[in-house]
Amino acid sequence: MGIFDNIYFMRKHIITAEHLTIDKVEEIINHKQKLELSPVSEAAIAKCRSFLDEKLEKSDVPIYGITTGFGSLCDKSISKEDLTTLQHNLVVSHACGFGDEVPKEIVKIMILMKIQSLSYGHSGVQVETVKRLIDFYNHDICPVVYQQGSLGASGDLAPLAHLSLPLLGLGIVHYNHSKKSAEAINKKYGWKPITLRSKEGLALLNGTQFMSAYAVWLILKAKRLSRLADLIGAISLDAFDGRIEPFHPLIHEVRPHNGQIVTALNINKFLKGSKIMARSKAHVQDPYSFRCMPQVHGATKDSIQHILSVIETEINSVTDNPTVFPDKDLIISAGNFHGQPLALVLDFLTIAMAELGNISERRTYQLISGKRGLPSFLVKKPGLNSGFMIPQYTAASIVNQNKSFTMPCSTDSIESSQGQEDHVSMGSNAATKSFIVMNNVEKILAIELFNAAQALEFRRPLKSSPLIEDFIEMYRMHVPFVEKDTIMYELMFKSLSFIQNTSLNYSKLKNIL
Repeated sequence: MGIFDNIYFMRKHIITAEHLTIDKVEEIINHKQKLELSPVSEAAIAKCRSFLDEKLEKSDVPIYGITTGFGSLCDKSISKEDLTTLQHNLVVSHACGFGDEVPKEIVKIMILMKIQSLSYGHSGVQVETVKRLIDFYNHDICPVVYQQGSLGASGDLAPLAHLSLPLLGLGIVHYNHSKKSAEAINKKYGWKPITLRSKEGLALLNGTQFMSAYAVWLILKAKRLSRLADLIGAISLDAFDGRIEPFHPLIHEVRPHNGQIVTALNINKFLKGSKIMARSKAHVQDPYSFRCMPQVHGATKDSIQHILSVIETEINSVTDNPTVFPDKDLIISAGNFHGQPLALVLDFLTIAMAELGNISERRTYQLISGKRGLPSFLVKKPGLNSGFMIPQYTAASIVNQNKSFTMPCSTDSIESSQGQEDHVSMGSNAATKSFIVMNNVEKILAIELFNAAQALEFRRPLKSSPLIEDFIEMYRMHVPFVEKDTIMYELMFKSLSFIQNTSLNYSKLKNIL
């Protein structure tokens, strides 16, 4: 069976079955594709379930989590008549999430990731259970899941328990723009709660789907912000009357990091035809925040590529425990639920993206500093007007918060379950922390664009490149030039909204952004 013979993605009348890449996940999400379990995968799931049932019928040998308790209770045997109760109890007792709710779009990715992992036929679940998860996905039913509670080992136990409660007719879900009880959803669709059989609760709760769903969402956003940083940085460079020489291909051929090469290429493309860039310069060198964009932005790009490869391996894996191998007559208790691979790269992603925010704020600071013919704080009458003084404060404040979040979560471990689970990844906290940093970087870039667009107006009548001029023209439909002091936060929010939405529809940049 191929890696992705397990789920069909249906679009119009085309059915495809393929490896689940990050780009494929993005396509599934953006095109609102529906899921359907393939016959090959359905047969594999049924075969695994039958094997497990036969094994339990014929053998009295204890099997972790199937005929025993969990964690440090692994030596407590459970009678055959109590196996269903054991799995039910596992789900309800482990639903101990706290804090803010996980965003619905990430919960939906969690469902997709759990379906993917169960569909290989190594988890011992019923076909009915997987199909109900597919029903949740296809009907846009998103269980309420909380951000706090997982240690990132033994699986994402607490958040996955909340994800699984509605299978039992318990818990709360988001449906049709409101919260509903799982009982009400079952009634609406005529579904009966799933009666969990041996191993099923453990299969649902073990796994890295909380971390991996966040990781998927984060890497998709990181890719977009990384490219957007090149564009906004190019606008700032031109507005600052910077030099193009640091982006010459020869510089990057002799230090051929791929991300560095790509960044320099992007900035050259963005600035092609700029009259500002073409004029003679009085200065011979630019500050690092401009001159070293290929090296800094490029390092983030290379980091993203490594992180992406780890995530793609993870989302095409079986991560619950124990793992069932019907063809080998084996049930093996091991540690595929441990989130260390994700924990490390999520911490890495936080650092890499925080640096994009860091260098962006430095460019903003240079733009307001009254250098190179630009007025202090980018306003016509500085003194009477404070102009763009305080947006830079805001950017600096956000950068500081990001720096405080760059301390790794993965270097910490707190013993749990009476010492049985004595090393954990803390990857779940790495994921939620990275989520905050990612959104912060977007805000910092929005502030830089706000400043760069303002600074560019002081270079008139000279123009930047046709591409940048078109982009700024579209930006000006949402964010006006600031003539005198006004309520700035409203314009900052508009700038943020622009880079979140409008800029993605800019046809000339579709291949870049």
